[in-house]
Amino acid sequence: MTQRENPAVTLRKEPQQTRSRHLVGAVLEAAVRILNDGGSFTMAAIADKAGVSVGSLYQYFPNKQAVLFRLQTEEWRATAALIETALCDRSKRPDDRLRAMIRLFFRSECEEAPFRRALDEALPLYRHTPEGQAQHRRSKKIMSDFIAEALPHASPSARAFAAEFVKTTITAMGVRLSDRARPLKEIDAFAEATADMLTGWLKRMG
Repeated sequence: MTQRENPAVTLRKEPQQTRSRHLVGAVLEAAVRILNDGGSFTMAAIADKAGVSVGSLYQYFPNKQAVLFRLQTEEWRATAALIETALCDRSKRPDDRLRAMIRLFFRSECEEAPFRRALDEALPLYRHTPEGQAQHRRSKKIMSDFIAEALPHASPSARAFAAEFVKTTITAMGVRLSDRARPLKEIDAFAEATADMLTGWLKRMG
């Protein structure tokens, strides 16, 4: 049996002029609204919501998977920036930084839950792209650098395990919390409990 190839997920061309950048921005905003509203996610629906012609949409995006991929790469960048900002704030102690990062991450995951679930369904298409691999390396480095600072006397293998354990725990909890709408108070309570658990564990590791 012939294996089906994955559809192309990169832009046909990068927008260069202000008008074309506005068009791509309008398309992405329209796509997010459709995903959050649970509407039909088709190229025609995206173009209609964005107020552009289908032909103009196809000038930049070969298919709806490419629209999702652009959203996914921007979501990766935003999440990495959120984590890096919190964990690299050296005016605070490592445990306070980790606590702040967990709270911000959980809030972000829950605020954009419908959108993120749609992206997660398409993730197998994107995980092994150059962009996906680059983002994986970036997030791994951010956490590894933080753990090296938090556990200066631990062995390299212990640090590697700690970085993987912390990242996996936070990611899994974020996915679990975003499975339904939750009040902010409940989200923050989970964040505090997760932070208590992980900071306590890191202190024992240290």
